Amino acid sequence: MFLVVGLGNPGEKYARNRHNIGFMAADEIVRRHSFSPFRTKFQGELAEGKIGTKKILVLKPQTFMNESGRSVNEVVKFYKIATEDIVVLHDELDLAPGKLRIKRGGGHAGHNGLRSMHDHVGPDYGRVRMGIGHPGDKNQVSSYVLKDFGKADKDWLEPLVDAVADNIDLVLAEKDSDFTTRVALAIKPERGSKAKRI
Repeated sequence: MFLVVGLGNPGEKYARNRHNIGFMAADEIVRRHSFSPFRTKFQGELAEGKIGTKKILVLKPQTFMNESGRSVNEVVKFYKIATEDIVVLHDELDLAPGKLRIKRGGGHAGHNGLRSMHDHVGPDYGRVRMGIGHPGDKNQVSSYVLKDFGKADKDWLEPLVDAVADNIDLVLAEKDSDFTTRVALAIKPERGSKAKRI
């Protein structure tokens, strides 16, 4: 069994924030793969389903970002999920908007949601780091991540979230380079790959 965790803040006020891109991707995984509806459990919203033969739980902690690890820890303990079988979807300031990287293990780089994950389940989980860009001044980071995505972001945001949802099975199979390639092509298709109009 795998656990996919989308990070974000609960409530309509935060729904379109840059910090909530993890929630957006989690919602799309549940929708695209016909998972059960989200249920309120373990201080979060939890959905169950299968992708191929793999049983997968998708969790959106409702504890606010800086306490995300509490909710994750409850799920991990109840279902006895190995830390290596957790994949976290989160915003990444150090990547340009629309860029994406996979990381397994390592530090939290100051991300409050990841810091809480480290505190409660340790560092050995996978991360899908979804770039949202940086405001250019560290003093503006807090207000930047808690602002909604702009209209101009739609061009890369929707293809990114869709591609993450479509190809999440590759992350679970640890085919990280295949995953990043597929997502990159979804955001910027190769020239000539679009169907010609007749």
